[in-house]
Amino acid sequence: MSTPRVGVLALQGDVREHAAMLRALGVEVSSVRRAEDLAGIDGLVIPGGESSVIDKLSRLFGVAEPIRSAIADGLPVLGTCAGLIMLADTVHDAIDGQESFGGLDVTVRRNAFGRQAESFDAELSAPAFGSEPLRVTFIRGPVITDVGTTTPLVTLPDGRVVAVERGALIGVSFHPEITGESRVHERFLAHVRSRAAHTVR
Repeated sequence: MSTPRVGVLALQGDVREHAAMLRALGVEVSSVRRAEDLAGIDGLVIPGGESSVIDKLSRLFGVAEPIRSAIADGLPVLGTCAGLIMLADTVHDAIDGQESFGGLDVTVRRNAFGRQAESFDAELSAPAFGSEPLRVTFIRGPVITDVGTTTPLVTLPDGRVVAVERGALIGVSFHPEITGESRVHERFLAHVRSRAAHTVR
């Protein structure tokens, strides 16, 4: 099987960190800014950043609707922090007119962990990813207030859900790419490789 190609939505946010993580895990990486950049990719990462800016730029560059269509067609997508907000069907505390791509039947609340100065690292028990705790960073992240039809993957000690999965879509409130925690990307790439194996180029 040929090497999968994963796109990283490169409108705003920590694009380079995700690209470096993906390359270290053995896949080809391309930047996605316009609709034509979606051609030939086997998966997409929506990075952390500012969800309202990602929303505005995705519409400005004409890539928002093509991403929605790709999600509906089963493209594996990983959304981290702002990327989770962009995947959520319902967003609380959104700015006026803010839209998401949707795809994950969840409700999220923006900036649930306070200001950027209140960012923190955490080690989270996450049996879905193995016996060792996940080492991740929270930066003004969202929290999932209603998991809908998704499967919770990670919860905080207080019970708040910070990672979910539905089909080939994964959304997480935190940044695994900042701490070098590869297991979230590895789980995403399992979906990518499965789809790529069944896709005729």
